[in-house]
Amino acid sequence: MSGQLPVAAEADVRRASVRLIRADGRAFAVVLALNALAAGAGLVGPWLLGRIIDEVRGGAGVGVVDRLALVILGCALTQVLLARAARYVGHRFGERTLARVREEFVDRALALPASVVERAGTGDLTARGTADVAMVGTTLRDALPELLICSVQSLFILGAVFALDPLLGACGVLGLTGIWFATRWYLRRARTAYLAEGAATSEVAEILGATASGARTVEAFGLQRRRTDASRDAIETLRRTRMRTLFLRNVFFPLVEISYAVPVVAVLLAGGALHARGAMSLGAVVAAALYLMQLVDPLDTILNRVEQLQSSSASFARVEGLAQAPRATSSAGSPAPVDDRIDVTEVRYSYDRGGEVLRGVDLTVRPGERLAVVGPSGAGKTTLSRLLAGVDAPSSGSVTVGRVPIVGLDPEQLRRQVVLVTQEHHVFLGTVRDNLLIAEPAATDAELWAALAAVGADDWAGELPDGLDTELGPGGHPTDGSRAQQLALARVVLADPHTLILDEATALLDPTTARHTERALAAVLEGRTVIAIAHRLHTAHDADRVAVMEDGRLTELGTHDDLVAAGGAYAALWHSWHGERKSPSATGYADSDGTAGLAGPAGPASSNGPAGPAGSTGPASSTGPAGRTRPAEPQVSGP
Repeated sequence: MSGQLPVAAEADVRRASVRLIRADGRAFAVVLALNALAAGAGLVGPWLLGRIIDEVRGGAGVGVVDRLALVILGCALTQVLLARAARYVGHRFGERTLARVREEFVDRALALPASVVERAGTGDLTARGTADVAMVGTTLRDALPELLICSVQSLFILGAVFALDPLLGACGVLGLTGIWFATRWYLRRARTAYLAEGAATSEVAEILGATASGARTVEAFGLQRRRTDASRDAIETLRRTRMRTLFLRNVFFPLVEISYAVPVVAVLLAGGALHARGAMSLGAVVAAALYLMQLVDPLDTILNRVEQLQSSSASFARVEGLAQAPRATSSAGSPAPVDDRIDVTEVRYSYDRGGEVLRGVDLTVRPGERLAVVGPSGAGKTTLSRLLAGVDAPSSGSVTVGRVPIVGLDPEQLRRQVVLVTQEHHVFLGTVRDNLLIAEPAATDAELWAALAAVGADDWAGELPDGLDTELGPGGHPTDGSRAQQLALARVVLADPHTLILDEATALLDPTTARHTERALAAVLEGRTVIAIAHRLHTAHDADRVAVMEDGRLTELGTHDDLVAAGGAYAALWHSWHGERKSPSATGYADSDGTAGLAGPAGPASSNGPAGPAGSTGPASSTGPAGRTRPAEPQVSGP
């Protein structure tokens, strides 16, 4: 899908693997050494068994057989102990390496710009951070140590066969060519197939996640059939990709199983012929056959792990692909803003799968100003707010703060300049303190309580069993939408930005809580720049200036009184809001429900104009443009 996160190439995966090995090179070397010693100890048994056969044929007694048998037993015990030690060291190496992979993934995910995550979809990022990282972890912990052990054993066994007789060694190697061809056929197809399966898994996760989170919207607009069809199509694509990988395994493993017997048969035939001519002892033929039979177990493990490595390699490519994704720009070498003025110059913006949303917008927001941005649904208000907050970069033109491009600021510096607050909210796993320290890690408990008090959350937070140390989320203290949003607003207070962009920031609060929160924010943010995406007209009335957007363009800019006097689109909307026209649709601002697009579902705070003190909501009810009486809803009001 468009905007999908990148996948690392095979060369990048190899380089990343070498980098991880070098990070713990000493442990890796110890693993190799222990595996080599274990493999060497395992070679002694078949050779001594051949010696026993030759000694018995030569007339040796029971004493010789007993001594050689004890040596075989000692070598077997030594091999077990060395292999166990190698596995232990290998597992520790794998766990440490997995920890590095996880830490790198988290660092890279946190460095992704919000726009990149939104375009890629949280399903893809979630699948990479869970299923793909888990697959890499399983390989590092289990498959890699076994692969090292079995690879060393296989090399040593083949070397021992060549040491017995080069001809027998050549027969054994030639007998393994069938495995080589089958493995080559499989490897040329497996990576692509597993990458396709991973992408299909991400698509299913994305569709199911979006459907579950937007269940109410799906029901409200009757989209059940469409979402069901999309889910069915995604699951069918996943089924086909998994059938493809299953087909590859069904071809690969039977061919390998048949090929195991070929080198043993070849050695027995060649060795029998040489022994019949007196060119080789019976013990050497038996030892070579035993070596090649002993080769089956490590070789079978290697080939099974090769199949797992293909899946793991595809997962590692998806995990490592985050390193190639766009990252938030660092401010190193970038000048600091000279002041708090925001300038929007000839800004145009288009989404990846849509037309132009903003068309040549010019706007200057003065420090300390309260600006309301109004306009019908789809006019570009929210898109403009995202550009002002540095979430997205304009397709052309510039958005600067203090003459520095906003998108050029790193997240830490950007947070000190501009913060966008929407009705979307999130409670992170952890305590109340953990949720607040995200905004200001150095904040004291007194500052945390002050931030909670500023947004009216100190009452319920003070009643929590462990106060700031109360666990939130699943398994902890539950938080409803209003409390989660208050936590988000408290983080804004702690971040202390000079510019605050409000886009229905208190929409989920009940009227009483919303009034309390808005009054508190008005006091805390006094003197700061506030840009409110005005869905309710009282916000525009109270603002210093009003910016009117239509069809991606800024069509009017001025004070409320000036715009009403000018008799343009804003004046028409204001008059229709107060019932001076029969239908708000005459202004071109009607939403699908027939109400004014700026106002949303609620009427103005008061039919007489201003809502009273900053953040107050006026009377309990109001008369909308159609003469209906509706209860007043929580309002977004700047300080």
